[in-house]
Amino acid sequence: MKLRTILLLVSCLVFCMSEAQPLSGRLDTFISSSELLKTSEVGISVYDLTEGKTVYTYQDQKLYRPASIEKIITSVTALSVLGSDYQYQTHLAYTGDISGDSILHGDLYVVGGFDPEFMEEDMVRLAEAVQHAGIRHIEGSLVGDVSMTDSVYWGPGWSWDDTPYYFQPYLSPLMLNRGCVNVTVIPGKKGGRPIVKVHPESDYYTVDNQAESYVIGAGKLNVTRNWLSNGNIIRVEGNVNKRTMETLNLYSSEDFFMHTFAYQLKKRGISFRKMAYGLCPESSKGFYTCSRPFLSVLERALKKSDNLSAESIFYSLAAVKSDKPFVGSKDAQKVVYQFMKDSIGYMSERYNIVDGSGVSLYNYISPDLLMEYLKYAYSRKDIFMFLYNALPIAGVDGTLCYRMRRGKPFRNVRAKTGTVMGVSSLAGYVKTSGKHLLAFVIINQNALNGKETRLFQDKICEILSD
Repeated sequence: MKLRTILLLVSCLVFCMSEAQPLSGRLDTFISSSELLKTSEVGISVYDLTEGKTVYTYQDQKLYRPASIEKIITSVTALSVLGSDYQYQTHLAYTGDISGDSILHGDLYVVGGFDPEFMEEDMVRLAEAVQHAGIRHIEGSLVGDVSMTDSVYWGPGWSWDDTPYYFQPYLSPLMLNRGCVNVTVIPGKKGGRPIVKVHPESDYYTVDNQAESYVIGAGKLNVTRNWLSNGNIIRVEGNVNKRTMETLNLYSSEDFFMHTFAYQLKKRGISFRKMAYGLCPESSKGFYTCSRPFLSVLERALKKSDNLSAESIFYSLAAVKSDKPFVGSKDAQKVVYQFMKDSIGYMSERYNIVDGSGVSLYNYISPDLLMEYLKYAYSRKDIFMFLYNALPIAGVDGTLCYRMRRGKPFRNVRAKTGTVMGVSSLAGYVKTSGKHLLAFVIINQNALNGKETRLFQDKICEILSD
């Protein structure tokens, strides 16, 4: 009995000593023993916001590709420059006059504001607004104004073979359904063609249905489009044995928007002579505006890691700060760099930020730079409240929905994830059991095993939340 008591006391002592080990020591022990780091690199920065001091760093000044945690830089910059009240707007306007016989003797303009949340129901309301204005025929042209940005539809350093995937849409001030279509394939009778439904409804694309229902020999179901030739033929091939949904981007987002707008007008008996692109004159008469609050776009960019939302924020920075039409990624880059210098206190020459989403392989930042953005946001209540609420919550929602679903990190970590080939990152805030709030940045590089890397990051969050 005495021996058991002694052993119990020794065990308790060892446990207490391990628990009393400084946070930095526990992190060092974990990192030094990690099999992951035998073939890869990591940069880490941890800051105690409650006490106002750095508690841990590991290769935090080295440059890494950030992946989607770059959205934090975009978001903090936008909350400061655009403000939380910023609105994305899509306008309708016309030149000339509407006669008593419902003929518009002029041109009808739709002016894009890079609204990434403009969906099919918004398109319907756009067409209805033309109808309610009393227009039945446009004597001139139906004109799309995409003068907000240049004609480059992908960011620099984006991988060309990521199309036709939904996470890489063709960028444009006129976006519909995030530049994508939702394809639903439903099995038909055995050996027969399945039912293929595509939304939004439009005549801009065609469907080539070569699939078979309940025929194993037909091969694996494949839903794609002829993207190598910049085509919009949606091809469905293979065996269909259950209801399946896929999302594909379409080539040329502004054309998708305009053709679908024309399609909706025709459904309502509204005709026009031709379709074109051009600059809406200042003398035009506006009669309808579809508005979207910035905060809803911000939330999607962070919670869902939506690349289009982040890019729309990025280009909006350029549009607001520039007095010229057709701004591009370099204009947005200048705004980010100026904010970095003036508000964060870091010189842009040390880093490379070329897009708003982190998709580009040309982006290079350091953990200590991103830490300064997290600290800056915390110092500004008007920024921190919106940023913190928009970040995914561990085990609850967004891209952290299925991570850290138990233990101390559960609900106590709010962080942005990041993933591109060879890169996995996590950055945000964590509440400790001692009621401290920590900011942290973890950037894993050259790590091909995504699951293993995420477990590495989750373990660090577990240590931090203790």
